[in-house]
Amino acid sequence: MADDQEEPPLAIRIDQTVEEPSQSDQEKPQNDYVSVGVTVITGYLGAGKSTLVNYILNAQHGKRIAVILNEFGEEIGVERAMINEGESGALVEEWVELANGCVCCTVKHSLVQALEQLVQMKKKLDHILLETTGLANPAPLASVLWLDDQLESSVKLDSIVTVVDAKNLRFQLNRHCDSSSFPEAFLQIAFADVVILNKVDLVSQEQSEGALEELENEIHSINSLANIIRSIRCEVDLSQILNRQAYDATHATHLEALLEESKSFSSGDLHDSGVCTLCINQTEAVDLHKVRLWIEEILWDKKYGMDVYRCKGVLRVGSSDQLHTLQAVREIYEIVPTRQWRNEEKQMNRIVFIGHNLDENILIDTFRGCI
Repeated sequence: MADDQEEPPLAIRIDQTVEEPSQSDQEKPQNDYVSVGVTVITGYLGAGKSTLVNYILNAQHGKRIAVILNEFGEEIGVERAMINEGESGALVEEWVELANGCVCCTVKHSLVQALEQLVQMKKKLDHILLETTGLANPAPLASVLWLDDQLESSVKLDSIVTVVDAKNLRFQLNRHCDSSSFPEAFLQIAFADVVILNKVDLVSQEQSEGALEELENEIHSINSLANIIRSIRCEVDLSQILNRQAYDATHATHLEALLEESKSFSSGDLHDSGVCTLCINQTEAVDLHKVRLWIEEILWDKKYGMDVYRCKGVLRVGSSDQLHTLQAVREIYEIVPTRQWRNEEKQMNRIVFIGHNLDENILIDTFRGCI
């Protein structure tokens, strides 16, 4: 039986309606609510998304995690998915509470509002998982959740986790050779912060290690920033996929990786799909206003014909003694001062792009105009 058709975990149905917040709750200042991280789970049909969800719902991890099984598809459109249809209607439906304290429910349409309501109506949640059944491309959801976080929402985008099938991944990636359509597998890997390489036990024993290394190189050729975890039946250490803080500009792990001068992120020569990772470096200080104009031309105007999916970087800004971070998902980006440059650090600009039809020479030449 395919992973995505597995039996759901044993659970007890809760017949409960959404209660209006009490007077005392209404009097609490909004900043009493701590933002809850949302992890978006995506992956090809049969890769093991449902296996991962079932594992989390049944594991004794001591965390209170809400798993959202959405029911909107591409035909509904993301815009409609963000609209609250009716002021008094329940946004979160079909509650099921599990023995380990986790909650499983479905959301139909108004996703962001439903997530905020979920945080406020239940006992304290440690995390929210969103399984993107029906949405092949996680980018629109990621953009909306990240933008909502910037607007001080009670939910924040934590990371995108993509589950891939070790046995069938190469076939799925190679479909672009025989088809005019762009395979979903590329987009799902390109936007991922974590890739779970599942079903590694199904790769034949004789070629196992070499074949798995080749698959990891294939994944990193598309997205060299992604952390890859090998798994059997998606049994992974939850600390490797939850609270990644991938969209937190101040998170130390991302900074250290980007500042590691010996680390190479560029992968443009490894893959013929047109999807790759490129990294540009520049030691001279830049003008922040010019950088904003430059990144907007690339992301918004598509001036050079490049389709950028993700972007992360550190900037050496001439008018400041602080390290600035740049991050983008599709057309949404932010540049923020993060901390003081340390004495032992070499001050520089380093920007990593993940996307389609990226041109390294154009990126380097146009970025020099920001000095």
